[in-house]
Amino acid sequence: MPPRRTDGPDPGQAPYFVRPEGRGRNVSNPAAPRGRTTTARAGSPSAPRPRRTRPPRLTVRGGVLLIVLFSFAGTMIANLTSTPAAPGVAFTIACLATAAMVRPGDLLSLSVSPPIAYFVAVVAAESVLAAGNDGFGRMLVLGLATRLAEVAPWLFLGTALVLVIAVFRGLPGNLRTLGDELNGRK
Repeated sequence: MPPRRTDGPDPGQAPYFVRPEGRGRNVSNPAAPRGRTTTARAGSPSAPRPRRTRPPRLTVRGGVLLIVLFSFAGTMIANLTSTPAAPGVAFTIACLATAAMVRPGDLLSLSVSPPIAYFVAVVAAESVLAAGNDGFGRMLVLGLATRLAEVAPWLFLGTALVLVIAVFRGLPGNLRTLGDELNGRK
């Protein structure tokens, strides 16, 4: 059995190929405590690099859950306040937020999900609202039909916004990748 390598990164430090700074850019600063490294830049001997903050990213499951929760809340608010536009506005806001925050690799799945997510939310909300009535099934069907008829324009708007934002964020590349995988090219 060959001997184990004992040289490697300092304790608490990742290997060079994992660090965002890359190879050879981390240099020890004699004034820094042992084990800490700083990034050296040209013209600045030991200036630390400012951290870039990235916007939060959602998985497609988180995005769909956000749409369901917003739509459910909008439907309940519409029932309490007699505001028919509340579920549509909540759905559209949720669609905008998820299209902007979902990971680029999940855009294809997200682009087909908003109508299904809204339907699940409305079924849940109308089931809660119809619970306890004698004609539960009739109340549920009438509530669903009414709610879907009221929100149809908002449903189209939210879904269209998701598609437009997804196209600019990389949906065509996802479609090409899917086509390559289905045709056996990758």
